[in-house]
Amino acid sequence: MIDIKRVKIIVTIPPENVSEVRNAICDAGAGIIGNYTQCSMATKCTGTFKPTNEANPYIGEKNKLEFVEEEKLEVVCDVDNVKKVIKKLKEVHPYEEPAIDIIPLIELDYFK
Repeated sequence: MIDIKRVKIIVTIPPENVSEVRNAICDAGAGIIGNYTQCSMATKCTGTFKPTNEANPYIGEKNKLEFVEEEKLEVVCDVDNVKKVIKKLKEVHPYEEPAIDIIPLIELDYFK
């Protein structure tokens, strides 16, 4: 059986909001690797979405396919802190519905 102790949290963010989101989630306990804090990776990317009539988009127009420059922010997080980190992420993220991936990580000791 695999014992999951950490996850990787990945979220896309407008470039102007990356520092605010990174600081908030790291202050909430994400981004710790050994004796290092504030550890993250940001990669430039292009996001697409089409807001429905019921949406309240931060960027773009309702019923129009949008292509926006974003940054994909990745951090590791202990499983005990995930809910706290995601709650904080959602509080500071500008999007109405941020796309958040939570990927379980396997510790090296698991492998023979």
